[in-house]
Amino acid sequence: MKKIMFVGSVGVGKTTLTQRLKGLDISYYKTQAIQFYDAIIDTPGEFLQHRQYYNALTVTAAEADVIGLLISSAETMQTFPQGFASLFTKPVIGVVTKIDMAKDPSLIERARLQLKLAGAIRIFEISSVENIGIDDLREYLMDDDK
Repeated sequence: MKKIMFVGSVGVGKTTLTQRLKGLDISYYKTQAIQFYDAIIDTPGEFLQHRQYYNALTVTAAEADVIGLLISSAETMQTFPQGFASLFTKPVIGVVTKIDMAKDPSLIERARLQLKLAGAIRIFEISSVENIGIDDLREYLMDDDK
């Protein structure tokens, strides 16, 4: 299984997705520091939102096989700068979270575009609460050839 590092703003669903992928009950808590699991690295949202922490992301990425950039379909702000994926020497995928909360399909498409511009090579659409798209992401992580 590929080891993935989740990167995204505060409240985007990194920890909830981690819990869903690990088969745990979903319970919210604020990630205060980098959390290392067997195949997942969960980073605090502040590491993305404050540029002075970008070095921590790049150093931590050395432990991962793939980087997952997460954007909520409910988010309207620009989360990742164009070319953000170039910070990493690993493949970068995108994950649109909270698709069950999108009031309009154009919000999901907007998130997909932002992930493409950031440099994501493949994009997944998920809802951790409704368990939508989780199997596709899990299958990608399990397949070492993808």
